[in-house]
This record gives sequence, structure tokens and C-alpha cells, in this order.
Amino acid sequence: MFGDQHVETSGGAQVSMRLQRRFLEKAGHTVTIVAPALHGARARQTAPDAAYLDIPSMPITLDREYALVWPGSRADRVIDDRMSRRPPVDIVHVQADFWGAFLGHRFARRHGLPVVHTMHNRVDVGIEATAPFPGLVLRVLNAWQRRALGGARGQTDRGRAGGRRAGGGAPAGRDGWAFLRTFARRSQAVTTPSAHFARRLEGHGAVPGGTVGARVDVVWNGIDDDLLDEVLRSTPDERAPGRPRFVWVGRMSPEKRLLPFLEAVAASGVDADVEVIGGGGQLAAARRLVARTRGAASVRFSGRLPYAETLRRIRAADAVVQTSIGFETQGMTIFEAAALGTPAVVSDPDLAGELGTGFWAVGGDVDAAPPASDASIGALAATVRAAAADISAGNAVQPSARVREEFRQSSRTASMIDVYRRVLGAA
Repeated sequence: MFGDQHVETSGGAQVSMRLQRRFLEKAGHTVTIVAPALHGARARQTAPDAAYLDIPSMPITLDREYALVWPGSRADRVIDDRMSRRPPVDIVHVQADFWGAFLGHRFARRHGLPVVHTMHNRVDVGIEATAPFPGLVLRVLNAWQRRALGGARGQTDRGRAGGRRAGGGAPAGRDGWAFLRTFARRSQAVTTPSAHFARRLEGHGAVPGGTVGARVDVVWNGIDDDLLDEVLRSTPDERAPGRPRFVWVGRMSPEKRLLPFLEAVAASGVDADVEVIGGGGQLAAARRLVARTRGAASVRFSGRLPYAETLRRIRAADAVVQTSIGFETQGMTIFEAAALGTPAVVSDPDLAGELGTGFWAVGGDVDAAPPASDASIGALAATVRAAAADISAGNAVQPSARVREEFRQSSRTASMIDVYRRVLGAA
């Protein structure tokens, strides 16, 4: 497996890869995870692990949490040398969008191996939310991708099996979908953790081999079966008395919309307990906003917590709040919450549609086609008020029982192994 970030850093994709590795090994498979080496406190706190192939990297955030690897010949040599001392590889599973993806596809091409590429992120939405001049950034990314992968503009219209290329003879493109299409055309299978993102990928031609009619496989990211059962066993089913308890979990960056949530909490006037779990660049701004608005709710910043403890906090909450819109391809936290029996306030109608039941929708109608969203502070405040009123009255919505069973990692790993077998059988 190739990732953009070490799996011991924070992030939904990293949590998912750690779980996939564990359950694949339980099923008798051998897994190597190739990712940037850790820095700072994370490096000191993480024990050596034979499954991790750490590539020399440079930190790219002030807290040294995340790192970059230049996807060139030096990194290729490090990977080839270290992989030569490990068991032979059958399949390359890329779970990255940038340097990890470049390195994974380069490795597969050098060694004639099939690729399964899991697309976790809406690259265009993420860059628009986090980068100045996003159009320029996307053009640079596409150029970097073509250079790193040896691709060229104006790829042919024919797939490997003679099928017509999705997107016809159009130039490679310079937007986020062009970036994902290039990876998809070099993959024997493309998977994603949600049906709504799978349909968007197919609509934009980001399908295996680039062949018209090819499908993107939907394989949810899951939750550790044993940890889920342990948290459920060790926590009460009955709600503890007290005012409504909301929890927000995630990276404190603009696309996650923590600051609008805190503004909405203040505007809602709810008498509630709000816990914010996570870290990132907007922490100081979030603290200032809470101090300035002085709403009726109490807001506690708990920082980054171990995964198991985060799940316990979610289980103890009356509702998880999901605030990003258009960015998440699955929204792990709301699925974790549903598996634990905790409902959610959901801003993104696509994610609400994946859950099915057990949420308070912010603003628009999730059954509309396409579903409507409302990013306003007022809509979020109104939904927080409605959720708090339902919780206080004992009428909280109930999460889907289907999610609790199908979100288990054992089920998800079995589905991914089916994808691997299909790809290997066709190779």
C-alpha cells in the first residue's frame, strides 16, 4: 500500500489503512505500507514496525505532523532496495492523491504489477478550500503528475482491452477530475468509500483503464470489529443525565468548517456541552472565536486523542456534528458514530444520503436530485437548536442498524479481497 502520509498520523485515510493492514494480516496476507517517514513527536512516540517502509521525507506543517516525499529516482531506489528484502508483491494498492500516488504507480509500472487505486478525496474541492489561486495549483499538479508518471497530453481513445476511452480524445486536462482520471487510467481497479463519489468519478471518466462503461467499486472504510465491541461493552446504553452533548471531531482546517460550527453554536443560543476533538492550524482562531462570542453553550477543546478514546467520547455524546460540504468522500466520523449508536448533525447532503437514517440534516433536502446543501451559519444554528430540543425531549433520531453491521472492518476487508482477486484473475 502507498499513502501520502504515514499511517500513524491523523486522518481518515490513515486510520483506514491501519485497519485494512490489520484485517488483511488476520486473513493471512502480507502487507507493506510505503509512506513518508515521521518527524517530531510522532517519530519519537511510534514504535518500529516491520510492515512500515518509511521513505526519507521533509515536514510540511508547523507541527511536523505531515511530510512530503519528492517522487523521483532517489525515492524509487529506496523503495526498490527495501522491497527487495521483503516477500514478492502481488498487487499494489494506492491510497494516495499526490506523491504517494506517484510513487505507487511508478513502482507498479517498474515491476509490472496491477494497481488498485482507492480515491479518498475530492482533490478539486480540497485545493479550492485550502490553497490561494486553486486553478493555478491544479494546473501545476497536473503538470507535476504528467512529469512524475511519464504521461502525455492527448492520450489515446482506446483502453487496454480495446474499449473506448472515457472522455474520448480530449486533452489530459488541468482540473481536479483530469488529475484523478490520469490515475484511474493507469489502474486495473478504482475503489472509493462512498456511492456518491463513485458515481461522480464515473461521470467524469475516472474509471479503471479509462474505459467507457467500467465501474468504480464502492468499499466503505470500516471500524475495527474488536474495538467497536469493546467500546460498546464498556459504555452504558442509557443516556447520562444532563444538557445536550455535541462533539466535533476532525482536522482544524478551512474545508472542515470548524469556525462556522462554533459561530453557529453561539448563534443558536443552545444550552449545551460542546467538545472539539482534534488539532490543526485553526485552533488559535477557534479559541479566539469562542472567547469573543461567549454563547450559552460551553465549548471544550480536547486536542488530539487516541483513537479508542475518541470513539468513547463519540459514544458518550448525544450527537456528532459534521460540517464540511462537498469535501468528504465518506465522512468517517458519522459512520463511526452510527456504529456506536450516536446520531449526527450532517451538513453535507451526500453524506446524509450514505447514512440513510439517524441524522439531522442541515438546510436542504437530502432527497432532492441533486441534493441541496446550505452552508449558512443560520441553517447550521437552526439544526443545532432542533437537535438539542429533540435530545432534551428524549426524541433523538436513531442511527441505522445496517451501518452498525456493514461498517465493520471484517466485512469491508472481505469486499476488498474480492476486488484484489478479480484484478489478479484478469492480470
